[in-house]
Amino acid sequence: MIKVRKGQSQSQLNGSDYFSRGGGSKKLMSSLSNLIEKYLNKLIEHSSGQLIEIQRNELAEKFNCAPSQINYVLTTRFTIERGYMVESRRGGGGFVRIVKVPLSTGELDLVSEVVNLVGDRISERGSDAILARLAEEEIVTQRETAIIGAALSRNVLRIGLPARDQLRANILKAVLITVLKNQGDR
Repeated sequence: MIKVRKGQSQSQLNGSDYFSRGGGSKKLMSSLSNLIEKYLNKLIEHSSGQLIEIQRNELAEKFNCAPSQINYVLTTRFTIERGYMVESRRGGGGFVRIVKVPLSTGELDLVSEVVNLVGDRISERGSDAILARLAEEEIVTQRETAIIGAALSRNVLRIGLPARDQLRANILKAVLITVLKNQGDR
């Protein structure tokens, strides 16, 4: 049984929305990782306080997969760059707590947060995650996200590592600081 926290209902936890019915048999809508991610995001969306607690093994049973698949989803889809903090406790009463962390609203705080998130170097996957989060929070537009992402791709930054990740970080910080400081001009 997946633990139901205050503000969650059992119906939100049944997972039936994550399977498409057709011709009497259940068909997965997309990959298992995507299904698990969508399921967890829906739980977070419907929870009070943007926080959920789940049992890793029970979630694995629900999706008929190994607990390592749940770990994979948690470590790749619920990262700080994407706006989540994940706390895990192992053992008999172990749980996984996922918290959606909102970005600061003040311009200076937001610029500082972005600079800290990016750091001295960042991979293409990391920059894509930060851009996706900023788009999700409606801080940058989808168009800005696409333009910035294209400029930061490894196909454009044709230099070796680690210089490529350092250059990507410098460009990303400069572009985002400019975009964030000029948000009022939209």
